[in-house]
This record gives sequence, C-alpha cells and structure tokens, in this order.
Amino acid sequence: MQWTDFPKWGKWAADWALKYHSGLRDKPVRSQARPGDTLAALPLAPPEQPVPMDAIIADFERIVMPGITHWQHPRFFAYFPSNASPAAVLADQLVTVMAPQCMLWQTSPAATEMETRMMDWLRQAIGLPTEFHGVIQDSASSATLAAMLMMRERALEWQGNAQGLFGQPRLRVYCSNQVHSSIDRAAWVSGIGQDNLIKVGTGTSGWANEIDPYELQEKIIEDRKAGFLPAGIIAVTGATGTGACDQIAAVADIAEAEGLFLHVDAAWAGAAMICPEYRHLWEGIERADSVVLNPHKWLGTQFDLSAHYIKRPEDLTRTLAIQPEYLKTHGADGIINYSEWSVPLGRRFRALKLWFLIRAYGLDGLRSMIRNHVNWSQKLAERLRATPGFEIVTEPILSLFTFRLTRPGTDLDALNLALVQAINDDGRIYITQTRANGALVIRFQAGQFDATEADIDVAYEVITELARNLET
Repeated sequence: MQWTDFPKWGKWAADWALKYHSGLRDKPVRSQARPGDTLAALPLAPPEQPVPMDAIIADFERIVMPGITHWQHPRFFAYFPSNASPAAVLADQLVTVMAPQCMLWQTSPAATEMETRMMDWLRQAIGLPTEFHGVIQDSASSATLAAMLMMRERALEWQGNAQGLFGQPRLRVYCSNQVHSSIDRAAWVSGIGQDNLIKVGTGTSGWANEIDPYELQEKIIEDRKAGFLPAGIIAVTGATGTGACDQIAAVADIAEAEGLFLHVDAAWAGAAMICPEYRHLWEGIERADSVVLNPHKWLGTQFDLSAHYIKRPEDLTRTLAIQPEYLKTHGADGIINYSEWSVPLGRRFRALKLWFLIRAYGLDGLRSMIRNHVNWSQKLAERLRATPGFEIVTEPILSLFTFRLTRPGTDLDALNLALVQAINDDGRIYITQTRANGALVIRFQAGQFDATEADIDVAYEVITELARNLET
C-alpha cells in the first residue's frame, strides 16, 4: 500500500467507523469468542509477498471483529468507560498520520506547548489551584509509579536513584484497602516492595468507604518506632471496586504533620470534577502533592491520556530527568521537555485529542454528559431498590453503585455470579462483579459517551428479566 492508495482506504475507514458506531446497539457488548478462536484463524507464518488491502480488510472483519468486546457500546456498564468521541478520534487520526515523536520541545514544539496549555485548561476545568502543573502520562498506573518514585527519592534525600535501595532504611507507603492494583504494582516496580505498602482499613463514619485516619496515624507511628521510614500516602477518590472516596482533608492533615508526600488517585472520578457540585468528593485536594485523573475514561478522549498534576514539578524532574548530550536543546531557555516528567522517553502527541474534544463539545456539553450519567445511574439504583429480591449494597458514588439479588436459603455469592454470567452471555448489556465487605456483589456504572437514558432502562429490564429466569 502506498500513500496514493490512502485516500481510498481512509474513506473506507471513515465510512466503517460511522457504520460501526451506528450499529453497536445491535451487537452483543461482550465478545462471544472462545479462547483460541482468533489465534486459530491467524496463519502460523507471516506472508512473504504483499497481500492486497481488500484481502486484509476482509480478514479484519472475519478474524478480528468477532473477538472484540465493544467498549464503545452504549450499554457497556462494566469496569469504567474507555470513551472515544468522534472529535478526539479525528485528532488521533491526524497524529497517527504525522507520527511525531514528541519527547523534547525541539522534536515537535507544537506538541509540547499544546500539552502545557491543555493541562492548564483541564486544571481550570476541575478547579485545581494554579500551583499545580500538569503532564500527560499514558495511564494512571504510570502517574502513580512516578508519584511513588518521588516519594521514595524525597524520603531518601534524593539518593535512591544514585545508590539504590540496598542499605537504605525500609520505606513505607500507606493507602486504604480499596485502592486499585496499580498501586501494588507501583510498589513492586519502584523497589519499595509489596510488604512495605501498608493497607489501612476503612472507617465507619458513613462516608464513602474511606480510609480510617486514626488507624493510618497509628500505623505511621508504629512504623517509625520500628525503624521504618514512612515516605508517602496514596489516597483515592472514586476507587474501582465500589467508588470509595477518602476524606482528602483528613489524610492531608496527617501527611503534613508527618512530612509525607500525598498522591491522590482520582483516575475515574476526577473527570466528574468539571461539575462543581461533585467536588465535595475530593474536598482538600488542593493540599495534595500529586493528583491523577484519566480523560480517557469518562471525559471522552480515547486511551491513552492520563492527566498527572504535580505541585512541585522540580521534584518530578529531579526524580526522572536524564540529559545526555543528544537530548539537550541548545539555544533555547525556559523550555519544557516532557520526557523528563515521565518514565518513558518516547511520547505521543496526546494533547491534540484533548484540544479537539474540549473545543468540539465545550465544557458545558461535557458537564451535561456526566450529569446525565450520574442521574440515570442513581435512578436505576432506586428502581432496583424498589424491586423485590434486590438490594443496594453500596450506595451510588457518582454513576457507580453495587447491588445483589437476594433469595433466602441460597448461596448468594453463587447466585449473583450466576446472574452476572447470564447477563453477559445474553449480550444486551455488560457488567462485572466485585466484592463489598467480603460478599460478591454486582457492579454497575454508567459512563459511555453515547449512552442514553433508554440504554439504562434496558439495563433494568435485562437485570430483572434474567433474575426471574434464574428461578426456573
């Protein structure tokens, strides 16, 4: 294929995209493929000669599409959304055609300066103070790793990178037992270690399953007495399982008193902070040292685009920046090289899709989408609460809640897992299970860019219909 062929196939791709999104409601949300189906359809060896594009496209439809779970389906209610608005997709197509590697200012000045401005636009939109400076990471996992590396270096007086961790005091990082597994992985990769990630129980104040500040304080005191070196705290706003939200102000009190670095994981819920009425969920956020949220979840840009805000970016660059001669930009002062703000050296031009998104829909349009999802999800929770045989286990946090089917004298875990499997095999909607207080529960969240209230009504019909079918 040559560039002279691209207009033909580019038009085909654009037409296919419209057809695909227009027909998603007619497809099962979760792939119905069995393990090994795609692998078996792919030849064992690569072709020696070029294959015509029409044959490649035909194989794409035949081999790839049956094995795709449709994350853009309006009735995708599992996990968290991974949205792809048309405007952001168009921006990414332009970036893919240009294929710039944006590691330094000089390797694409527009990408660097666009990133600076877009991170500030988003900072304003979510209400963070001007002292926060943003960088685009590929995912919240990378942002959390960068934050944990900053904790490590600051606690070791910037000697960890140079000397390694052997012979250093054993560091401790604290979080609640509700955090995402990416926090555990950051402890592994940073060298701090799983055993030094101290998970604190959650309180019973009626708040959103928040970290217990009294237990947190006690564990820090105990660790200091035992000779450990506390380095930081990771708080959460909108945890993956049930939407747990720590009381950021209470955690910040402890972090400041103990001299600890505070990172806040708001990967999903952070997008909702463009709506001022939801900001009580992270009250005190201005006192954090580091915050991450994912526009590639709820806001409408496709994966990967994670917004990482740091109060003292010099701590980040001191932790991650390496400047061999070939990466220096001579003759220009005061520029930013964002490769010094992240673990990977290579960087995609991710800011363009955020620029297209915000301009194409406006903050008001994005706020309306999020408010609708929250309201529709909460209405569904009330409908299920009023339906005999169902109970709400964890109350809605934004557009996320959990519920379960109840039946006296039945193994409720097995019953609800059977319901989840029946729903996902049915294909009209897609949901997942989680655990709350040890019990298996069904997790629901609304957040797909094109979802309507009618799609949430379908969810109610499917859930209750298949629950009745389990009785037979």
